[in-house]
Amino acid sequence: MNIIGPRIKELRESQGLTQEELTARCNLIGLDISRGTLAKIEAQVRRITDDEIPLLADALKVCISQLYK
Repeated sequence: MNIIGPRIKELRESQGLTQEELTARCNLIGLDISRGTLAKIEAQVRRITDDEIPLLADALKVCISQLYK
């Protein structure tokens, strides 16, 4: 089960970011991700890869451990 997806959504929304804004941040730091892919991750439809975890944490400006809380 993808436990990180809902947490990404929670953190994104708490920062007042749209999916488009977060994917733009991801693209700037080298994570090629679309809004649709992010939506699937947040909805637990698509699993997040090990390589994506630190980049999404960076884009959200949080520690990786915060994705697991």
